[in-house]
Amino acid sequence: MTDNSRDGGIGPADIDALTAGRHADPFSVLGPQRRDGRLWLRAFLPGAATVQAVSDTGEVVDLKPLRAGVFEARAEPGFLSGRPGYRLRIQWPGAFQETEDPYAFGLILGDEDLARLARGGHDGLAACLGAHCTAMDGVPGVRFAVWAPNARRVSVVGSFNAWDGRRHPMRLRHAAGVWELFVPRLSHGESYKYELLGPDGGLLPQKADPCAFQAEPAPGSASVIADPEPYAWTDQAWMASRAARHAADAPISVYEVHAGSWLRKEDGGTWSWHELADRLIPYVTGMGFTHLELLPIMEYPFGGSWGYQPLGMFAPTARHGSPRDFAAFIDRCHAAGLGVILDWVPAHFPTDPHGLAHFDGTALYEYQDPREGFHQDWNTNIYNLGRNEVCNFMRASALHWLDRYHVDGLRVDAVASMLYRDYSRRAGEWVPNIHGGRENLEAIAFLRDLNGSVRRLFPDAMMIAEESTAWPGVTAPPEAGGLGFHYKWNMGWMHDTLRYMERDPVHRHYHHHDLTFGMVYAYSEQFVLPLSHDEVVHGKGSLIGKMPGDRWQRFANLRAYFGVMWSHPGRKLLFMGGELAQEREWNHDAQLAWDSLADPLHAGVQRLVGDLNRTYAGTPALHRLDGDPAGFRWVIGDDDRNSVFAYLRMDGERCVLAVCNMTPVPRGDYRLGVPRGGRWREIVNTDAADYGGSGVGNAGAVQARQQGAHGLTHSLVLTLPPLATLLLEPE
Repeated sequence: MTDNSRDGGIGPADIDALTAGRHADPFSVLGPQRRDGRLWLRAFLPGAATVQAVSDTGEVVDLKPLRAGVFEARAEPGFLSGRPGYRLRIQWPGAFQETEDPYAFGLILGDEDLARLARGGHDGLAACLGAHCTAMDGVPGVRFAVWAPNARRVSVVGSFNAWDGRRHPMRLRHAAGVWELFVPRLSHGESYKYELLGPDGGLLPQKADPCAFQAEPAPGSASVIADPEPYAWTDQAWMASRAARHAADAPISVYEVHAGSWLRKEDGGTWSWHELADRLIPYVTGMGFTHLELLPIMEYPFGGSWGYQPLGMFAPTARHGSPRDFAAFIDRCHAAGLGVILDWVPAHFPTDPHGLAHFDGTALYEYQDPREGFHQDWNTNIYNLGRNEVCNFMRASALHWLDRYHVDGLRVDAVASMLYRDYSRRAGEWVPNIHGGRENLEAIAFLRDLNGSVRRLFPDAMMIAEESTAWPGVTAPPEAGGLGFHYKWNMGWMHDTLRYMERDPVHRHYHHHDLTFGMVYAYSEQFVLPLSHDEVVHGKGSLIGKMPGDRWQRFANLRAYFGVMWSHPGRKLLFMGGELAQEREWNHDAQLAWDSLADPLHAGVQRLVGDLNRTYAGTPALHRLDGDPAGFRWVIGDDDRNSVFAYLRMDGERCVLAVCNMTPVPRGDYRLGVPRGGRWREIVNTDAADYGGSGVGNAGAVQARQQGAHGLTHSLVLTLPPLATLLLEPE
């Protein structure tokens, strides 16, 4: 717009564009403007009664109202002694405001930042984009920056400008498609969004900030300017010890939690992070778990998604408090010796109008073609990881949680849906890659780059893949052609063993391999054995509900199954409620069935899980060689007639014998080979009376005989309790 009046003032075309909210370059007409050696001061303040400009030396210039909120004055060139050089005194109806002019400030982002943002290799993306309290030219305020390369106009809106998109239009930095603006005297705690005109000039729904560090509580959808004061961490000892806690030979047992439904207040409300810390942390540590895994806590609009449809990839959900409250929660976990893993969702995002969908009026974060960009299973959009900027955005989100919140690991959701272009699609519903194949080459490259970055920047953190196929090398390093994760959820083990446990014991001998097959591939990846939230929702019932038989047998089956899980190679993960043998399916709108612990059978399962965790952590043979074939040996894997399994877990000379009887028939005089003589002590008997069992066993210990069996030098003659797992170790 250059239609200025002859003496250098603003012209009608510029005024029309400003008042219509369609001016493409507000910095060319607002703020201090020099024309032909003259200085013009100009502001657009719809609704203001009077406006004055006050120089740093106290000189006052009255700005003349033109029309529709445009104010203008000509000043002497010496009026400006620097930048910003003056303040605006604004008389609003019923209010007075004095502040610097946003359009008197210079560029915010440097050329190198813009170049790195465009290339997609900016480690500090979260510090460049979004809203950040800062000072420019000695003036405190907030700088905003957002990527929207195809928008015609972008404005910051909030309560500070009556949500009027005409008031604070931003400057476009063409090199990276980033819009920026510094708003002086603004501070943290203010809600805001972005208002955009799309490439066709149409007004889009107001958008939350993709890089916001804080969001307002649902059902609100605005972003919030976060407190810039860094959290004062006290977890230095934990961080120094984390590498050892996450080493390949360390015990890792994870309690998976949905923060909103683990425990509820009497009125049904959810607990704050502070209140959860008082209750959840001592419970999890008291149960012997090493890590807490939280279902996604990145801000999400729909509570029924449990967080798996997030939009605030840098903001902890406001459902439980502020970002500082969340940091304090993690700090308290670390003080208690408890690690924290977050579920993180890079595969897809919801279509809510205030979110990323068609962010600037185009398919910016998602693929344009719905065969690539729309997920039919979840009615969500799929990130276009073929764009440098989108990869950088997602990578920055992952690093943000590890850095800003000292998170100990990320469990990456739905990796299989990222790896395959035909995931859950019929023929003709997907687009092949450039080689005609089904692999998503962009997602593969992204995951390798992400995991390589984590290994480089946070070498003691964990990256865990939920990957449900036989994709090779999920936990192999990127330089060896792998994806670079540290661990992979063993979905095959979970499905096979649950299928086995659901069968009536009379039929189990026909399906013996369901419990043994996992050892065929147990060392192909570094595995976590998960009994996750996905197995207790959507009509699948609870874990105890899957167990066959009468009430006593169902509890015995579950206890025996837990004995198998905690003695099997692989790190452990259990979703909340499993340790209570909760009868009903998980409901995200209700707390766990804590009242069931009044029943000795439920309390017994809880007691068993705690003892299994402590035994697992305190017995090196059960964890030191979790990822090494030298740590496991079958003793009996083929007794399908009796549905009995026996195996050794080993760590050099140390060993544990696990014996599982998966029928309700006690078996006496059952001989098993062992590698040494002496007294073997029962360290766990899932049929113990303390756990709600029948108390059948071996009086706590048995003497090994110098009689070889099963290729081993000695043997034990055992009484096998019904539907039970025994763990024995030599004294």
